[in-house]
Amino acid sequence: MIDFVEKGNEYLIGNYTRFPISFEKGEGVYLYDKAGKKYLDMLAGIAVNTLGYNHPALTEAICQQAKKVLHVSNLFYIEPQIEVAKLLVENSSGDKVFFSNSGAEANEAAIKLARKYFYDKGQYRYELITFKGGFHGRTMKTLAATANPAYQEGFEPLPEGFKYAEFNNLDSVKEQLTDKTAGVMVEVIQGEGGVNPVDKTFIEELYLFCKQNDLLLIVDEVQTGIGRTGKLFGYQYFDVEPDIITSAKGLGGGVPIGATIAKKEVASALSPGTHGSTFGGNYLATVSALVVLKEVLKEEFLEKVRENGEYLKEKLRKFGYPIKGLGLMVGMELPEEISVKDVVRKALDKGLIVGSAGKNTLRFVPPLIIKKEEIDDGIDILTKILKD
Repeated sequence: MIDFVEKGNEYLIGNYTRFPISFEKGEGVYLYDKAGKKYLDMLAGIAVNTLGYNHPALTEAICQQAKKVLHVSNLFYIEPQIEVAKLLVENSSGDKVFFSNSGAEANEAAIKLARKYFYDKGQYRYELITFKGGFHGRTMKTLAATANPAYQEGFEPLPEGFKYAEFNNLDSVKEQLTDKTAGVMVEVIQGEGGVNPVDKTFIEELYLFCKQNDLLLIVDEVQTGIGRTGKLFGYQYFDVEPDIITSAKGLGGGVPIGATIAKKEVASALSPGTHGSTFGGNYLATVSALVVLKEVLKEEFLEKVRENGEYLKEKLRKFGYPIKGLGLMVGMELPEEISVKDVVRKALDKGLIVGSAGKNTLRFVPPLIIKKEEIDDGIDILTKILKD
């Protein structure tokens, strides 16, 4: 057995099923293992490495910041944090930003914020309606928000306060409404659930339903945000204005950061001492996020994401299986007789990194800088595997 595999199995908690590969370096959309083998990465650290690997502007910003200061705590103003917050606010429906370190933490903050908002109004409303097939994180509270018994088993009793509705079914949402309901948390595309897109009619009617019933609309953009769908946020394809938006994954380009963006009235519920994060929004994370946002917000950048996303879907359609998604967040639903896990493993053997989601969906979330010729290379490898 390879030395690092033996050591890893000896010292690491075994909560991951890892492939016996260790990467040495990355460049663009490619990774290289310790033996020098080259891999085309169409997973991007699970929708994290927005600008790929060794992006010159991002690498330079991180190196320069490391020579100055990495962390001081949120007892002081951190200027790049303010600049990142400004860009997020100017390009979303939100007014204020709280920074954390991950998507789960961003969602945890959103849940706390929704409860505190109604508490401050003298209303005991603490329940959130979430959706079957959704995924919101691995903390106890976000696990309870994730309507999937496979993730929850063994961790009971879960925190109370969550009702589960059918995705893209407004009647199902209405059935879960009580006098304790504070809001609804929804993904624009259910990534872990199988790359399942929200219906335009549904999310726009859900938005109106929330307004009519004084509910907060929380849109979990942890995976769909920061240009992944071809818009800065996926909800921007629809006529909706969330009260709270959560972001993480692609925001730091590989450096851990989460963000909870809220409308001013809602955000005011988190007064001094009510919530915090030691590392959230530190210099290293926000300097990285600033580079990522400045790149992604270039109009030609987002146009290229949409263009290449359509190109990828067009190429995948030749296999004859259902294709779904927006921008460069794409899923191909395989028939039962083809194991998605086998396809992922065989692709890796041939130098292609892809992921799986849901019951049997092949997931493509490459770096947003991927080019058409690189997509073609990935399709060529996939063609050989599916022919077998």
